[in-house]
Amino acid sequence: MTGRAAEAVSVHSLRRSDVPVTASLPVLSTKGLSLVYDGARGQHLAVDNVGLEIAQGERLVLLGPSGCGKSTILKAVAGFHSPASGTISLRGKPVSGPGPDRVVVFQEFDQLLPWKTALGNVMFPLLRARKLSRTEARQQAEDALERVGLTRALNQFPHELSGGMKQRVAIARALAMRPDVLLMDEPFAALDALTRSRLQADLLRVVEDAKATLLFVTHSIEEALLIGTRLHLLSAHPGRTLATLDVAGLIPASPAFTRAKTEVHDLLFPQAEAADV
Repeated sequence: MTGRAAEAVSVHSLRRSDVPVTASLPVLSTKGLSLVYDGARGQHLAVDNVGLEIAQGERLVLLGPSGCGKSTILKAVAGFHSPASGTISLRGKPVSGPGPDRVVVFQEFDQLLPWKTALGNVMFPLLRARKLSRTEARQQAEDALERVGLTRALNQFPHELSGGMKQRVAIARALAMRPDVLLMDEPFAALDALTRSRLQADLLRVVEDAKATLLFVTHSIEEALLIGTRLHLLSAHPGRTLATLDVAGLIPASPAFTRAKTEVHDLLFPQAEAADV
């Protein structure tokens, strides 16, 4: 690590957070997590020996260059990708497959059922879980849609919604399930800048109100600093832990926020920093 990057982690806004996030049992943890994927020439190592811990109500952001395994980690936590080695635990119990305690919001707009209304899309997984009556599921779905500002769009179909509204429905559907961890894979990447900024602010308001625990994937340093209370930085392929940083309390557009963007960039791309010297 270069001198400038070493100074970065000593700044108060970017404290290293290598110690356990809480004395109590974390909501989600991975230990020694390594992930491989099948390619044309055999198996390739995507993630190497990554350890995470997320406390209740925390927003942990996975940040790193394209191809570093961020989305692969999210899929593994969701139960869609089995570890090559290491463990994934939810409230101390091993993750062995998908479950309603982990709900994923993707960036694609086609994640909604096109033949169902916004309300029907949010109600669908609640009814499939068979834990609520139709009346209870409708009320829970309406509450979630109200949280994301879509009360007037309950009876609209996906083709009648803008991209931003579709993502609001997807977020409402996830929140309505009341999962232990909300998993988000670059949910705003396909949106225009103005809509993306608005939904980032809305997401923060909603997850704070719901006291939701969030694992968020992005390749945008600014978005990571806006959304996260902690950042987990990953190296280029294969993804290895560079640092885990405390970024809670940063105010957007403040001098501290601007410095943090530069410092995180220097940690992720030390070669670019050295080239400038």
